[in-house]
Amino acid sequence: MRDVRHVGVIDIGKTNAKVAVVDIDAEREIGVLTRPNKVLSGPPFPHYDIDGHWHFICDALKQLHSEFGIDALSVTTHGASAVLLTEDGSLAAPVLDYEFDGPQTLATDYDAIRPEFSETGSPRLGMGLNVGAQLYWQFRSDPTLLDRTATILTYPQYWTYRLTGIRANEVTSLGCHTDLWNPSQNCFSSLVKRMGLAGKMAPVKRAVDTLDPVLPAVAAVTGLPENVAVSCGIHDSNASLLPHLLRRQAPFSVVSTGTWVIVLALGGETVHLDPTRDTLINVNAFGDAVPSARFMGGREFEMVLDGRPRIATDTDARNVLDQSVMLLPAVDPRSGPFQGRSHRWTVTETELTDGERYAALSFYLALMTAECLAMTGAKGPIIVEGPFASNSLYTRMLETASGRPVEAAESSVTGTSIGAALLAKGPQRRNDSMADNGKRTLANNPAFSSYAARWRDLVR
Repeated sequence: MRDVRHVGVIDIGKTNAKVAVVDIDAEREIGVLTRPNKVLSGPPFPHYDIDGHWHFICDALKQLHSEFGIDALSVTTHGASAVLLTEDGSLAAPVLDYEFDGPQTLATDYDAIRPEFSETGSPRLGMGLNVGAQLYWQFRSDPTLLDRTATILTYPQYWTYRLTGIRANEVTSLGCHTDLWNPSQNCFSSLVKRMGLAGKMAPVKRAVDTLDPVLPAVAAVTGLPENVAVSCGIHDSNASLLPHLLRRQAPFSVVSTGTWVIVLALGGETVHLDPTRDTLINVNAFGDAVPSARFMGGREFEMVLDGRPRIATDTDARNVLDQSVMLLPAVDPRSGPFQGRSHRWTVTETELTDGERYAALSFYLALMTAECLAMTGAKGPIIVEGPFASNSLYTRMLETASGRPVEAAESSVTGTSIGAALLAKGPQRRNDSMADNGKRTLANNPAFSSYAARWRDLVR
């Protein structure tokens, strides 16, 4: 293990970007700075504010290092994004926002060349959620871009490139429904060669690999020592998963919540994944395939509440249960197990109190999560990471609907920064798994059980 304690983590989610200092002995954040992940409208297409992020990252590292001292650096970001670099390392094109629907205009042409789900474990998704579709659209839309592009990087590894000058790719991001990775063979998919990208993909490294120390120019701007090591970086959902992989014995599941609710099932039953229901194969930090499913639960939460209070009384919850006040999928029809459907309420929405709306929404999100768990063959305890972990209505309904114990992660913030920080310890696979693996007797609440059964009947 490298002799480090305070790890600076660059953590770029779809909604917010942050820089945190994590005490890896205590496994907690001791300092955090954030900024919104604002999408710039163009030209030439909606894209991330890379320059704004970089200035924020450098300023945040300088401030946090002066307060806490930083011994090492790591990076985690959302998936479904790639960065195109010229020979001199500048951007060959802006980094496309994966919610931009431009790639859909060439969907028929792209579908003719993309590999089958059986090869990649990657479902066909809308907008730019398949990185292969993004690249196809970009190269077709700008005929000179392919020649300008010297190197293609996964998104976390772009930021480690800015820190170290090392160009790399990494399997957890490649395995995030990009169409570019074959998880069973642990190599690039046939699409890479088909699109003429084989010579442009940066070498693949492991998340735990250490790259070079920070560049002298970065050290000068941030005040960091020039010998600060930088880990290769990891996709955010797999960062949430990593601490549990190091402690637990399968079977178990991790539910990572944020803009996306992502279910990762370890050691579950063998099931046939249905790519039309937003299931996929993720790849964990050790390169293992992980059956997964997801939906934009955090986005749906914000859409339904629309600024209303985030609280419900016991009376609100009882009213929702007793009167079968239900929200049916899908609030955001672009993703999830019921994509393409239009959401509806079983009651007149305008008659709901704010507390009843919050309770019914919490139950909806829990039942959507339970559906994702069932689709992936999940078994064993369920660990909820991120903001939904502190929502007791969500966790209680999830436990009832799944029939398995639910554990709320200790931190109410996303677990991605903690997982990314653990990369600084280097390669490890702990064997001291939890003895009881979370086994306990489940509370039986007939009102919750009846509600869950009724909801399932209505969505079938």
